[in-house]
Amino acid sequence: MNKLAYLLLGLAGLAVGCREVYEAPIPHSFADIPGAGRFTTPIRQQMDGVYTVSEGAATFGEQVAVKWTFTLDGSDTTHYLSIFTGNQAGFFNLERTANADSLTLMGYWRKLVNTETGLVQLALRLKRNGRLQPITGVLSSRDTLVLTGQYGNRDRSPNQPLTLTYRRPLNPRPFEILAHRAGGRTSDLLSVSENSLEMIELASRLGATGIEIDIKFTKDGVPILYHDNKLNLRLIQKNGLTGPIEDYTYQQLNTFVRLINGEKIPTLEEALETVISHTNLRFVWLDTKFSGPMDKIQAIQQRFRQRAILARRNLQIVIGLPTQQAVDAYRALNDRANTPALSELDTAITRNIGARIWAPRWTLGPQLEQVKAMQAEGRTVFVWTLDEPKFIEQFIRESRFDGILSNYSPLVAYYHYVEP
Repeated sequence: MNKLAYLLLGLAGLAVGCREVYEAPIPHSFADIPGAGRFTTPIRQQMDGVYTVSEGAATFGEQVAVKWTFTLDGSDTTHYLSIFTGNQAGFFNLERTANADSLTLMGYWRKLVNTETGLVQLALRLKRNGRLQPITGVLSSRDTLVLTGQYGNRDRSPNQPLTLTYRRPLNPRPFEILAHRAGGRTSDLLSVSENSLEMIELASRLGATGIEIDIKFTKDGVPILYHDNKLNLRLIQKNGLTGPIEDYTYQQLNTFVRLINGEKIPTLEEALETVISHTNLRFVWLDTKFSGPMDKIQAIQQRFRQRAILARRNLQIVIGLPTQQAVDAYRALNDRANTPALSELDTAITRNIGARIWAPRWTLGPQLEQVKAMQAEGRTVFVWTLDEPKFIEQFIRESRFDGILSNYSPLVAYYHYVEP
C-alpha cells in the first residue's frame, strides 16, 4: 500500500474520531483493598498468557491476552488483572475480591470503540483430567488454568457465562506499547481524563508499557500536561475561563480549572513523580507542544532520570521533537549527549541531531528499509498515532517497529501478546 493510501485512511480515522459523545459509565465494583490475597506471585506469573474463549466468544472474540499489572502506594502494592481482546478494542480491569480465601476477581469490561461496558466476576480454577477443580496448592505441569464466571451489560448483575482456558504464554518479544495522552483520550469515555495523574496510574491496566504526555507552559512558565491550544469544554468542566492555556498562571489553572472527570491539570514534575513512585511504566515521551526554549524541560528530564536511577527503575524519559522549531530549540541546549530525544521528522534530521529514537507517522507505511537502516545504526523506531485495528495487526506482524503509539493501547497489547 502506498503512502497516499495510508494517509487517506489516517484522515478517515480522524473523521470517525469526531463522533457524538455518549455516556459510558464504568462500574465501581472493586474491593479496593491493597495486596493480592492468595493470588501469590507464582500463581500470577503462571496466569499470564493467551487464553481460548469458549463461553463469551461472541462478545469478546475467540482468544484473549491475560496479564497482571500493579500500582504502588508507598509500601503497598495493588495488583490488577487485565484482559485484552481483539474485538473492538476491548479490555477487562479486574481486582481480587474482599474474600481472601477465594481465588476470585471482579471488575468491569469495556470496548473503547463504542459505549459497551459491564460488570464481570471470575474465579480461577484448574482443569485436571478433564475436570475443573479448586486450586489448593502448587500447580503441576498437567494442570490447565481456567478463568470461569459471568459478565453483564452496563450496571446489570453478571448473568452471561464466560470461560477462558489457558493455551500458551504471551509473546515475549520486546515491544513498547505506548499510550497516547498518558493512557487514552477523554473523548473515548474512560473513567479518568487524558493527561491526568489518574490516567498515568491507569495506563498499565490498559496495556501500556509507556506513555506519551503533552507539555505546555503556563503564563508564569510552569510546564503542565494539556493537549489542546485552548481551554475548552472537550477537556475541562465549565468554569468561565476560555482562551489559550498560556494566558493563565499555574495558580489560576490550579484554582479554577478541573478536567472533565474532576482532576486538576498536573505539572510535568507531578506527572513524572507519579510514573516513578506509583507505576511500573518504562517509557515516557514528552511531546513538546510549545514554542520557545527547552532548558526547563531538559532540567526536569535530567532530574527525574536521576530519580529513576536511584529508585532502580528501568525508565526512559525522552523529549519529543515534532517540528523543525522544536529541533532548533533542542539544538540550542547544552549537554545534548545527556538529553535523550525522539525525532518525528525525517531520517536525515534524526541522524543530524543524534536522536536515538526515530518516530515516523503511521500513514507513511511500514517503511521497512528505513526502519531496518535506523535500527542497524543502534536507533529505536516507533510509529504514531496508530488506531486502525487492521493496521495495528499488520504493523505488528509484518513491520520491524520497536513500538506503537496509540489511543487504543489495549488493542496494541492484544495483537502483540497473541503474536506466535
